[in-house]
Amino acid sequence: MRRFFILTTNLPERTVAVIGGGPAGLMAAEAISRNGVRVDVYDAMPSVGRKFLLAGKGGLNLTHAESHDAFHSRYGIRRPQLEPLLDAFGPDALRDWARGLGVETFVGTSGRVFPAGMKAAPLLRAWLHRLREAGVRFHMRHRWLGWDEEGALRFATPQGEHRLRADAVVLALGGGSWPKLGSDGAWVQWLTQRGVEVAALRPANCGFDIDWSEYFRARFAGHPVKSVVASCADVAGIVERRQGEFVVTASGVEGSLIYALSAALRDGIATRGGAVLHLDLAPGWELPRLIDELSRPRGSRSLSSHLQSRTGIKGVKAGLLREVLPAEAFADPVRLAAAIKALPLRLVAPRPLEEAISSAGGVAFEALDEHLMIRMLPGVFCAGEMLDWEAPTGGYLLTACFASGRAAGRGALAWLKGLEA
Repeated sequence: MRRFFILTTNLPERTVAVIGGGPAGLMAAEAISRNGVRVDVYDAMPSVGRKFLLAGKGGLNLTHAESHDAFHSRYGIRRPQLEPLLDAFGPDALRDWARGLGVETFVGTSGRVFPAGMKAAPLLRAWLHRLREAGVRFHMRHRWLGWDEEGALRFATPQGEHRLRADAVVLALGGGSWPKLGSDGAWVQWLTQRGVEVAALRPANCGFDIDWSEYFRARFAGHPVKSVVASCADVAGIVERRQGEFVVTASGVEGSLIYALSAALRDGIATRGGAVLHLDLAPGWELPRLIDELSRPRGSRSLSSHLQSRTGIKGVKAGLLREVLPAEAFADPVRLAAAIKALPLRLVAPRPLEEAISSAGGVAFEALDEHLMIRMLPGVFCAGEMLDWEAPTGGYLLTACFASGRAAGRGALAWLKGLEA
């Protein structure tokens, strides 16, 4: 089994405060504690790993099995910054790490990697046991309030405000998309007050609002739209295409297919005031064949029956056509076929940040050194979703959180060694 942490020479008694008990924070704590340094983990919630456990309710998608280039491409414009971290601790290393905790993994049909038992709880229990055995101490219900005038860390606790000092600090406070689980973005003010560059937090892997008609909303809200291809242009004009499914909601659309395109759609709305999502409702059909089928006489059959019998389109897909197209378009086979292959849905706005699966924005990589230390705050490191990057669902978010947590922990160790030089 490969080793993930290199033991350093014995350091004098030093302490590191890790603020945030998600995967990034816990991985930082592990990297540090394995080297004989005392680690205290602080979290605002009553227990650590709550978001991690929630992610495992439907099966914990730990990482993704695909080629190196395909995997790294999922991180978009932040690939150059994340690639060194992922090269050091990528999907294979993460699976080996889980195996070291007694949890085997398997690759699903879509390339997604899951624990053998699908759940997050056994992995988290084994991990926390190992961390406690290594001397890591946990302090729950400690909400970070930044620093005081003398540079001490401030925490709100049930017993009142608590202040402390540490030789190094790892911040792993998450983004702003899960306020009920502690990721509320409150840390932004504490860092910006210190002059740290922070990009505004924005929803990622999110749904979008569409101005549905009352009839369509009442009839089809909650219906899944399956086996479609969606496409949209990003702000540079490059068209992205994905195949999958999504769900019609009372306010618009959401689901895995929408999440995969959410960055381009969100940025399009921000720059142009709106975005258009094109749907291919019949991806297995070529346009000439559709035109030919729709041109056949329908006799006494209704338009709905004709559409279903000739193309198989019915239910919510037929409802989407009626929602978007004027009535006369259904009498024109060419126009109707073109709409089936590229039905435009006009998106008005992303859903609020607190409803998103993850968030974009955060501490700019330009504000950090190669060890993820804030240049303006020596000895303070950042990891996880509070950094300015985003990725689609499918194990990419978790993998980068683990990798950045490990890197920040090792960075803190290097900083402590420098203090002894």
